[in-house]
Amino acid sequence: MFSQSFVCFLGARVAFSLAASVLSVAIGWHLYQATGDPFDLALVGLMQILPIMLLFIITGWVVDHFPRKWVLLACASLQLLVFLGLAVSLTGGEVDRVVIFGLLFLNGCARAFFGPALQAVLPNIVHREHLSRAVALTSTVWNGAMTAGPFVGGLLLAQLDFASYWVLVGLAVVSLTLLLPLPELRVEQSSQRGSRELLQGVRFVLGNPYVLPSISLDMFIVLLGSVVALLPVFAADVLGLGPEALGLLRAMPALGAVAAGAVMARLPDGRRVGRRLFVALLVFAVSILIFALSTSLWLSLAALFVYGASDMVSVNLRSTLIQLATPDSLRGRVGAVNSLFIATSNDLGDFRAGAVAAAVGAVPAAVVGAGCAVIVTLVGWKVSPKLQCLDRLSDADVEAAPVSDEDLVGSHRGQRSRG
Repeated sequence: MFSQSFVCFLGARVAFSLAASVLSVAIGWHLYQATGDPFDLALVGLMQILPIMLLFIITGWVVDHFPRKWVLLACASLQLLVFLGLAVSLTGGEVDRVVIFGLLFLNGCARAFFGPALQAVLPNIVHREHLSRAVALTSTVWNGAMTAGPFVGGLLLAQLDFASYWVLVGLAVVSLTLLLPLPELRVEQSSQRGSRELLQGVRFVLGNPYVLPSISLDMFIVLLGSVVALLPVFAADVLGLGPEALGLLRAMPALGAVAAGAVMARLPDGRRVGRRLFVALLVFAVSILIFALSTSLWLSLAALFVYGASDMVSVNLRSTLIQLATPDSLRGRVGAVNSLFIATSNDLGDFRAGAVAAAVGAVPAAVVGAGCAVIVTLVGWKVSPKLQCLDRLSDADVEAAPVSDEDLVGSHRGQRSRG
């Protein structure tokens, strides 16, 4: 069903995601052991997220104007150089914070381009009728890699310590090698130049009745409802258990996501996509409430499993919808906006959860988050009639052709549907 290009793409994404997850564990451990300053752990995340926020307009334009294969190869090459720099600089066990944060910022730059390029490439190497299942499979293996990453990172640290970074060099070589068979993937562009072209992705998102509600719902629900940052508090103070329970709690959302993704990858596209999306979001919100009020480990694990599974359903529907609703000539710029929304919701969501929990306690913070998620879902249902009434994913499909600036005026009058 899937081409060799897709299989190579999938393997490269696994290697890239696994390396990123292991890097966060390893570099956080070594920095904290060297300095004892928890603020350094915050800087690790900041150095890798900041480039996404600063460069999102440029990254999308590059993905839409240069062969996407070469953008991916450049990102993989930069990541390889970063890992080589870390491996060499840390070989003797000396931790230079300036060097490390500089290399992490460069790695963040690679991720800033890599995210939109990955999103834009997928529809170019998969037949449109298989896109939904390809998105589900890609999300599933990504969740699997991110789940395995911390475990693998812990084992590497225990066995290899500073030599762990040479394993990351190997993963980067694997990722780079697997990207080589991809086709050139050139995108035909309009003759427009200047700032208006740079902002076409933003204007397209603001004017599209499917894309804007989809990424906005995701951002606000995760921003206001996420409980992942509170899991250590729930494990220790609410459930009265130790680190083993925390490990189980952290694993459940990913396991739920992998299970749901595996099922969706085998199913054909269904009907009533809009309603299914809002039902998944509502289930996500209810699972947060059940987890917040639970005093039983098994009920908490079940709630987090549903939390991850329902999130995977909504992610799969939203991701496929965005891919189909976006012209190929704009996928890089729209993907960059989407990556910015995702990065914002994840990091600010953790900050929001921790801040509210510090003020009112973990359980009230999670209950408030669940209530906010319900409100966001209901408001989204009310203000997004086209998304609410969407029957099939193909109804949002557009021809993969360049879109002129005039096509983006008004309520997206220039969008041409093939559904």
